[in-house]
Amino acid sequence: MWGLALALLCLPLGEGMLRIPLRRGRSVQEVMREKGLPEGFLNNLRGDPGRKYQLGGAVAYEPLLNHLDTFYFGEIGIGTPPQNFLVIFDTGSANLWVPSTYCQSPACGDHARFNHSLSSTFLGTDVSYTLSYGFGDVAVVLGCDTVTIQNIILRNQEFGLSLDEPSRPFYYLGFDGILGMAYPGVAISGFPTFLQNLLQQDQLSKPLFSFYFSRNPTYNYGGEVILGGVDLQLFSGEVLWAPVVQELYWKISIEGFSIGLSVTGWCSRGCHGIVDTGTFLLTIPGQFLPALLQALGAEQSDYGFLVDCSSVPEMPTLYFAIGGAWLPLPPAAYVLQNDSICTVGVESTYVSSASGQPLWILGNLFLRQYYSIFDTANNRVGFATAA
Repeated sequence: MWGLALALLCLPLGEGMLRIPLRRGRSVQEVMREKGLPEGFLNNLRGDPGRKYQLGGAVAYEPLLNHLDTFYFGEIGIGTPPQNFLVIFDTGSANLWVPSTYCQSPACGDHARFNHSLSSTFLGTDVSYTLSYGFGDVAVVLGCDTVTIQNIILRNQEFGLSLDEPSRPFYYLGFDGILGMAYPGVAISGFPTFLQNLLQQDQLSKPLFSFYFSRNPTYNYGGEVILGGVDLQLFSGEVLWAPVVQELYWKISIEGFSIGLSVTGWCSRGCHGIVDTGTFLLTIPGQFLPALLQALGAEQSDYGFLVDCSSVPEMPTLYFAIGGAWLPLPPAAYVLQNDSICTVGVESTYVSSASGQPLWILGNLFLRQYYSIFDTANNRVGFATAA
């Protein structure tokens, strides 16, 4: 599908590799609370994050349900001369879209908007589609233009120009749009994706990319996306490889799950996990959530699944069996602390894989522990302990 073969070498950054710094945005909850909005306002935005992996006709299900907590984004330019946008580099979708001057809703007006009349290289189309969310739809019309990321210049890149965006939660988000990095099978048919164009226009030295998320992110530095290679200084130890089991999303097998030393039977018949940089929380199959919360001593509240902050060091480490090894996720990674409030950073999905396996979403909470490498030629995901 990707048209290139790869013998992966762990190379430092060099020619054909691009480092994109990521910023860590404030959470939507932080912004809303500053504006004095009630907790019930936040609860109305909740939905099933697994819904975005259900494909259907001209409707593309995109991430955002989990951005109520936090998000990471970097800068790109679109058009000639470039108009700059902050976008999420998202392995859970495959389309690029940004707000546009076609959109007059408050959510668009509060963000950078693409003005096609100011670009000498813009080509319009009459193709439109819908991004469907648990709390509303975003209508988009497609166009083609030059996309610039530092020294990379992509010609004739398809992207979506928003026509309308619901104010909740888009008005409160610190990023403008989304740049999808999943497989072409979940993109709008007939238009090359961002990754396909990178490879077809010989912009990368190797057909792979990698992510590093800082464990102590700030707005100015939340991590990095590296296009075309890996950075040996951002991880330690060997890379553990897991093959992709379905070339739509970056979906891998999870062979087992353990709470401390107690191995559960939840994945005895196999589970699937989607490695998704566009999701913040760890999303678990809904049927397992009550048992997990009980084992962790967490109680549901308006703030999330509360735990006593003083008990966090004694809470169990979670283990995922992936690629024949157990990958630990310590409580310091899966418990979120906001002032004096500690919550378990999990949510549930009642959507299973197409083949029936329980579905997990390995979001940023997991990926802050593990440097992740997305090998497009060999269809596999690599994990190594993040620096």
